[in-house]
Amino acid sequence: MPKEITIPACEELWDPVRETFVSSDATKILIEHSLISVSKWEAKYCRPFLSEKGPQQPEEILDYIRFMTLTRNVDPTAYYRIDESTMKEILAYIEAPMTATRITRRNRVTNRRIITSEVIYYYMVELGIPFECERWPLNRLMTLIDVCNEKQGPKQKMSKSEIARQNRALNEARRKKTGTRG
Repeated sequence: MPKEITIPACEELWDPVRETFVSSDATKILIEHSLISVSKWEAKYCRPFLSEKGPQQPEEILDYIRFMTLTRNVDPTAYYRIDESTMKEILAYIEAPMTATRITRRNRVTNRRIITSEVIYYYMVELGIPFECERWPLNRLMTLIDVCNEKQGPKQKMSKSEIARQNRALNEARRKKTGTRG
């Protein structure tokens, strides 16, 4: 789901070509945090976007915002006018889950695998997810991949304490239904 962002107007912006100060109006852009945007960023920087070494420098972050932009013919200087509150709005959009699904895993092990756009495309092919989903919000696509893996993967065995808890609940329900005590 794309998001409309308004980049604020600027009264005095230095134009090095004309060597003068110019003013600019507010600019509305439509952005989309998707696999396509990530692919473009990784193609330019040749490193994984979804890692600690993802966009860190201001120019890398601005490049990612450019790659997310769906609006055509945006003045290139507009990105330099993004203020702190607009940047927070963009980052909140990137971090938003964009889905109601929550994955909880028993005995979750921290996995330090590197995920690149090509790895995500591989998952899509392997799981039969159509390529139209590359335009979905990235967090929603990753949740779909997790759901597919969860549903297709082997069923995990319950621990002894989980079995005991389930049996206690079943026995209590049976006692209530039959009116007996145990």
